[in-house]
Amino acid sequence: MYLFRDGHGRVLYVGKAKSLRARISNYFGTHANLQPRIAAMVEMADSVEWVVAESEVEAFMLEYSLIKEHRPRFNIRLRDDKSYPYLAVTLDQEWPRPMVVRGRKRKGVMYFGPYAHAYAIRETLDLLLRTFPVRTCSDKKFSDHERIGRPCLYHHIERCSAPCVGRVTHDEYDGLVADLVEFLGGKHAPIVDRLEKEMYAASDALEFEHAARLRDQLESVRRASARQQVVTDRREDLDVVGLHGDDLETGVHIFYVRGGRITGQTGFMVENVEEKEAPDLLTDILLEIYGGTDEIPRAVEVPFEPADAETLAELLTRRRRDLAPTPRAESAAHNPLALTMGDPGTANYPAPRSRGGRVVVHVPTRGEKKELLDTAAQNAREAFVRHRLRRQRDHTARDRALAELKDALGLPTAPLRIECFDISQVQGAQPVASMVVFEDALPKKDQYRRFAIRTVTEQDDFAMMREALTRRFKAYLKEREGGDERRRGRFAYPPGLLLVDGGRGQLNVALSVLEELDLDDQIPAAGLAKRFEEIYMPGLADPVRLPRGSEALYLLQRVRDEAHRFAITYHRQRRTQAMTASALDEVPGVGPARRKRLLDRFGSLDGVRRASAAEIAAVPGIPAAVAESIHEQLHMPKT
Repeated sequence: MYLFRDGHGRVLYVGKAKSLRARISNYFGTHANLQPRIAAMVEMADSVEWVVAESEVEAFMLEYSLIKEHRPRFNIRLRDDKSYPYLAVTLDQEWPRPMVVRGRKRKGVMYFGPYAHAYAIRETLDLLLRTFPVRTCSDKKFSDHERIGRPCLYHHIERCSAPCVGRVTHDEYDGLVADLVEFLGGKHAPIVDRLEKEMYAASDALEFEHAARLRDQLESVRRASARQQVVTDRREDLDVVGLHGDDLETGVHIFYVRGGRITGQTGFMVENVEEKEAPDLLTDILLEIYGGTDEIPRAVEVPFEPADAETLAELLTRRRRDLAPTPRAESAAHNPLALTMGDPGTANYPAPRSRGGRVVVHVPTRGEKKELLDTAAQNAREAFVRHRLRRQRDHTARDRALAELKDALGLPTAPLRIECFDISQVQGAQPVASMVVFEDALPKKDQYRRFAIRTVTEQDDFAMMREALTRRFKAYLKEREGGDERRRGRFAYPPGLLLVDGGRGQLNVALSVLEELDLDDQIPAAGLAKRFEEIYMPGLADPVRLPRGSEALYLLQRVRDEAHRFAITYHRQRRTQAMTASALDEVPGVGPARRKRLLDRFGSLDGVRRASAAEIAAVPGIPAAVAESIHEQLHMPKT
């Protein structure tokens, strides 16, 4: 294993080779013979490190873990073409509910999908609610109806069993959720058989109304089951990976087949930064896909054989066995599509994780799997064309913006990383500062940071800006020196351009902070005034004015506006918290836990104010004396 690092210690590239001497020498040959992106990587590199692995499998695992940890700029990148929707079941709640979600997954939730369209999930869910009437309302709506003691319309149209008002027991509700999860996981036959037996039993007992309801539920289940396309005669689990692209980018489309049916699909783009050959690129793609998931099927169908196919299959097999459920979970019904789930409590929900067994990476040449692979490749091709048409101008515009900014501001290099700071406060109250980060002219939101101003008590924007900048760059110096292991990585990389929202005064504050920390010769700074969109630069008497409509000016406006939005959002959040705290925390005996119970029970501070002392005392954990004090405090005449 070898790692290229830049002058700041940031990992640029992670690679592996059997002969390190032969591989590294390729990077330092004739510069003109190198590919453009490899040449750029070599120019940015400052050092090379290496690690020895015991076997090829260990090298694969180490490479994957290092790429996940450092996210090197010159390794391949998987970018979702769009955010695909999932059907999630919140098993971590007392009364679980299904809902359509996108984005990041969280522990304690079982996910099914992904699906191509959100409406497909909602139509399927509407059919299933006729048979499994679990709640779909938000937590606030659930607590509102729990408080008033009356169910919502969904109960009256038989789409919800109304757990909010006790119309169903916990055991009965857990049974409904378990059946829903089992059905979504592809176990259709047991549900259909049970409903048929109950329907005929009710008919034999002359309970015709109950039999009719079961008949309708059975029809809904069959219709929902028919929506999943059957692609193989055998009830097997496999993933089909289709590819289409060129030397720079590749479109990837995956069909998830569970129990012989297509139950989900997803697509994304891969940026081949290091311009690898197709077999090596496919290996990296499969490592990215299955390195971070909790489910690996028995078979992965691919268009051609990946590089180091045997080693890759061994690695996936080892990970699949690591993900195998415990013997207790094995006895429960298996859900092959649950990608993430925490501890659901004592309810007997289906196990979410993969079973052990060998993984086969296979290239189909005929039959149903080959047809499905061709369909996946066609989807990847169409996604690639759409992506190119959409991104072609974006790539050009971003490159032009950074080049214009470098020339206009006289920067030594194009500012690949821009950090912008803004202050938000109202007459000195609840002051905050925001830091937003743009890399390659795109927002990098996981790097955003916000600062609650601690030392400034007056309305002084300059002092607030000084505190925020000082904290940010002192943290950078501490991380650069390795002094704070606990917070390593939060401020580890310096900006190519420090942008402050304001004019000459704010810029002077930024320059003085950089000078005090001996960073003035390393980090260029500028100030962007709001009124005339003027850019103030150190050493220039007059501000720089970029042409209207230029890509560089548009980029700076986006950065500044994002910093302002982020600061305003945080300021409003702190102001709301302060208003709530000032009303309840002045009451003796009310701390954060009791305040949370009150707000959860009554929805808001106004709801607490409208409640009587007896209603407040009925909240668990609120003594009668404290309830009287709360009621008196909230009804005191305003001075």
